[in-house]
Amino acid sequence: MDIEGSVAIVTGGGSGIGRALAEGLARAGARVVIGDLNTAARTAEHIRGTGGAAVGMRADAGDSTDIAALITLAENRYGPVDIYVANAGIIGAPGLGTDESWDSIIDINLRSHVRAAQVLVPQWQSRGGGYFVSVASAAGLLSQIGAAGYAVTKHAAVGFAEWLAITYGDDGIGVSCVCPLGVDTPLLDAVRASADPDSAAGAASIVQSGAVISAQDVAAATVEAVQSDRFLVLPHLQVLDMYRRKGSDYDRWIAGMRRYQRSLRAGR
Repeated sequence: MDIEGSVAIVTGGGSGIGRALAEGLARAGARVVIGDLNTAARTAEHIRGTGGAAVGMRADAGDSTDIAALITLAENRYGPVDIYVANAGIIGAPGLGTDESWDSIIDINLRSHVRAAQVLVPQWQSRGGGYFVSVASAAGLLSQIGAAGYAVTKHAAVGFAEWLAITYGDDGIGVSCVCPLGVDTPLLDAVRASADPDSAAGAASIVQSGAVISAQDVAAATVEAVQSDRFLVLPHLQVLDMYRRKGSDYDRWIAGMRRYQRSLRAGR
């Protein structure tokens, strides 16, 4: 997809991967609308200060009313939305969580993607094109030790992105699904700082599985994937080998993950 002159929305764009993606899309020539609970306006101001076009608003990515408001803002300010980046995400509760924590993480990590697609896909079909970026995680291809909600919703986000690509690819709608390992973001900082033993094991598994890379590295790989119309974005290339090993012998992989989990907990 040609990003130059496009209109893009980035959720969770106030910090971390979302901010880097908003900045990367702006550098590639997109006019960007940023949604975030706290610092969307700050990201937009930074982009405008470097010569880009951007506006930010406070928005909850899990709320359908706020998603509609982001789309309306983009249309009124810049024109029809060409690219939607579903980036906002939370790690959620450790362990099995509660009904309330499941409702929250499903809303933000999964339903936010579905709700945006429900609005935009019909528009893109009528226009003959559009692009959906799902920022998932390597946890969506492998798993996440310590946090059931995160592992399950990231698997679901990958599955939804696959379904979009299969179902609407012939309508000119592109999809990229971003699946990094550890990224230096406030989300990872929060997991590392937790005193909960499940969270501690999860944090250790993230930082031990590969180098912790910058949000800018993830953004650069994602922008290139959108330009190339490539589905799977793996900023950590070793994830592909891990995924292949998992699929080649599932029982062996699960047994290995159990051993790894025991070693992480023993090393606390």
